[in-house]
Amino acid sequence: MGSAESSSPKSKRLLAVLIVAVILIAVWSGGRAFGLWGAKVDGALRLYGNVEIREVQLGFRVPGRIERLLVDEGDRVTPGQVLAELDTRPLQDKLAGADARAVAASATAARDVNGSRPQEIGEARAEVAAAEASLNEAQRQYERRQALVDKGFISKADVQTADAALRNAQARVARSNAALSLVLAGTRVEDQAASQANRQAILAERRSVETDISDAVIRAPEPGQVLTRAREAGAIVAAGQTVLTVALTQPVRIRAYVAEPDLHRIKPGMTVRVRTDGTNRQWPATIGFISPVAEFTPKTVQTEQLRADLVYRVRLTVQDPGGDLRQGAPVTVIVPDAPGRN
Repeated sequence: MGSAESSSPKSKRLLAVLIVAVILIAVWSGGRAFGLWGAKVDGALRLYGNVEIREVQLGFRVPGRIERLLVDEGDRVTPGQVLAELDTRPLQDKLAGADARAVAASATAARDVNGSRPQEIGEARAEVAAAEASLNEAQRQYERRQALVDKGFISKADVQTADAALRNAQARVARSNAALSLVLAGTRVEDQAASQANRQAILAERRSVETDISDAVIRAPEPGQVLTRAREAGAIVAAGQTVLTVALTQPVRIRAYVAEPDLHRIKPGMTVRVRTDGTNRQWPATIGFISPVAEFTPKTVQTEQLRADLVYRVRLTVQDPGGDLRQGAPVTVIVPDAPGRN
């Protein structure tokens, strides 16, 4: 009896020790699995972030009817590749009208600069000569009738008629001389400036139409992949309305975050490695930008730091010519050459 009673407390103590040991092992294993302790110390700094989502909404700068859509969702595109086109016939008609007005304005401007033609000058001189001849004849008629009225052969009314004809001839000479002066002087400087300005305005209008024609084509701005085809051929679209959404695949950029105590361990230009979940493959990358402004850890970033810790945003450029990294994917950035903490 005594032996059985004495062994019972020992068994209970042993059972308690075993339970505590199991609990400690479970806690240690869980912490190791989540990277809280017991992780392999290799001297490398690990940052956490995501592949940046870089998209562009493409549309036409001018309204119109879609003539052709040359890509579909999933297609890869290269810089400058034509993706869609509008029907440009209305714009071509505007361009033809602008061309005609430009020709007329150029001719007017050249005429004003060149001045009067020799034939016009000769015609004005002839008009002056004819006016002077008429004046001489009117002067003789007046003098002759003035002599006759003194002798009483004609009435004073005839003399008055001759005087009026003389004055009319004098006015005609003055008018023809003024016309000759204008022909010799050519177009006024102000008129030349006005015709040149009108020509430049029409040429600017023509260039605007040419710009509209070039903007009736959507081209890929950078290497990428078509995500969304929002409109189809034949649709009438407004200026700026989204027709295609393209994900920009090159260069691949990573947005990661570094904790404030580790900020001194990285610098722009450092070579690092990038790894994604579910694979042991690593991509080389370069640190390009470190934000000078602190912020709280974004909720989308899984790090070993507390959520409320201050971090600094880091942008990296990844060498991924095959396009294997997917935008928005979480990544781990390994900085193998990071110095230790002070």
